Amino acid sequence: MYKVWQKTFQILGIITLIASIALVIWLFKNGILNDQNAFKSWVSQYQLMAPLIFIFIQIVQIVIPILPGGVTTVAGYLVFGPWLGFITNYIGILLGSIILFLIVKRYGRPFIKLFVKDKDLSKYEAKLETKGYERFFIFCMASPISPADIMVMVTGLSSMSLRRFIIIMLITKPLSIIGYSYLWIYGGHLLQYFLSL
Repeated sequence: MYKVWQKTFQILGIITLIASIALVIWLFKNGILNDQNAFKSWVSQYQLMAPLIFIFIQIVQIVIPILPGGVTTVAGYLVFGPWLGFITNYIGILLGSIILFLIVKRYGRPFIKLFVKDKDLSKYEAKLETKGYERFFIFCMASPISPADIMVMVTGLSSMSLRRFIIIMLITKPLSIIGYSYLWIYGGHLLQYFLSL
């Protein structure tokens, strides 16, 4: 039964990725992605609901990590702009990470193994036994390229308190959110420039 759930989440991950690609294609074909004014007009139709829906999506994709978090993080910036995009990302990621941390505190390794292979989990668990694990965790949370969701789950196995975890997340996540978003947005522009030479 446990392996069935593992397989189910793997399949869901593939379906979600395909659905995301299909959505991007649909938005492009309808002139929403390739026309900035049309894109803003489309988003403005949903006013207050759009940020709330996005925060919910961000929470879900962290608690059930079947889609790379960077996809939704960058989407937040593109959809809402730098300020509201940052706020919605920050709230969603913070709440999602806290929920994920508490779930692992409650259910432990069996929950993590639904999403992480035994080999990878053992590798990260080995870090828990090192003296500088907390510094390593802080660095990972501030980095835009670290496996944040996995690190949150592994840290849930440690003796770190919820209060300590929240403080670290409050301080570090703004750095990774901004870093990741600008890395992909401006990195994409830079790549497009070089390809056009």
